[in-house]
Amino acid sequence: QVQLVESGGGSVQAGGSLRLSCAASGRTFSSYAMGWFRQAPGKERECVATISWSGGSLYYADSVKGRFTISRDNAKNMVYLQMNTLKPEDTAVYYCASRSLRRLGSSRPDEYDYWGQGTQVTVSS
Repeated sequence: QVQLVESGGGSVQAGGSLRLSCAASGRTFSSYAMGWFRQAPGKERECVATISWSGGSLYYADSVKGRFTISRDNAKNMVYLQMNTLKPEDTAVYYCASRSLRRLGSSRPDEYDYWGQGTQVTVSS
């Protein structure tokens, strides 16, 4: 069983920055991939970024490349999403997810088996 708790969301003006954190429970955190996803009202959940078990393999959606950075600290069981140069279209609920028993990430939400409760990010123009 893995429990994930996100924090760090909030409201910011366009061009601003936020850092999301995800605290994970479980002794085997360092063994599996993690991902950040987001879902805006009326839209499907989409992958924002993923990170492999070691942090050596990263993936970013085209819409966030160059602006967002995913990272992890296995000693602290934490995953982060640094979001810079935020745009109104980044407004969504952001979720972290774990892909247990898999060391590499995936952009498909259905390949993740544990999810956090989500944290709201609102970017105003």
